[in-house]
Amino acid sequence: MTKLGADTLWPIWADTASERAFTLEDAAAAPERAVVTAVAEPVLLGFAPAAPNGRAMLVLGGGGYVALMAGREGVQVARWLTGLGYHAFVLIHRFPDATTGPSAPLDDARAAMRRIRASGAAPAGLGVVGLSSGGHLAACLAAEYPAEWREPPAPHGEATTRPDVLVVGYGPLSTNAKGRTLRPDKPPLPPAEKQALYDRLQPDAQLLPAPPPMFIVYSGNDAVVPVENALRLYGAARAAGAVADLHVFGDAPHGFALDTPGLPVSAWPGLCEAWLRQVGFL
Repeated sequence: MTKLGADTLWPIWADTASERAFTLEDAAAAPERAVVTAVAEPVLLGFAPAAPNGRAMLVLGGGGYVALMAGREGVQVARWLTGLGYHAFVLIHRFPDATTGPSAPLDDARAAMRRIRASGAAPAGLGVVGLSSGGHLAACLAAEYPAEWREPPAPHGEATTRPDVLVVGYGPLSTNAKGRTLRPDKPPLPPAEKQALYDRLQPDAQLLPAPPPMFIVYSGNDAVVPVENALRLYGAARAAGAVADLHVFGDAPHGFALDTPGLPVSAWPGLCEAWLRQVGFL
């Protein structure tokens, strides 16, 4: 099985990973451009830094919960983070569908947090970086787990799933949720389990007490994920007493990630690095 250039590959729920844990759109594509189209078994891809700072980051890429931009919003982000000294882990999580149910991505992310903490890879703290749908999933780690959902027993269940810092980029946090859309006639998103996930998990409205410091970065003219998502999360974080930085770039494409040279939005990783130093996580 390909590890997409990672140093390690850890299964989330099993002792060993199968050879067909996930499927790539193009098996010949470079790791930085990998797109995952199906996940049979969630795994963590670990990228070790040359000069460890004692902290780790869980990286959650986007793809609208129907695919996973494991390269642009996973591997590329992990390599940026290892350059800063973090041990970075890219999560290849399951998608919500009729087989897995709406909770699968969050269950995988919570189990991944426990797995990383138990491994000893993050003795000085564990943060989360999430982009696009991965931004929604990242913010859900700082929100209340639905009481009516039955979380599967996870290895290392005693470890906390709360991030120590949270970086959220252009995530559809609540504008896809019934009753909170910006378009009154917006149709439900297929499959039904994906819409159920967005309806039930609206992290800006469900933050746990004492949320972690947050760095929030969005495009002001994003036609896919409205900037109102950023404003809602920032307002909720501030109301809950969290330290939060909000950066809105007036003209930037959806999915800007790390590879938009020549545009002002390309400055966001440097701003984020400075913020991580300011909050004492670098």
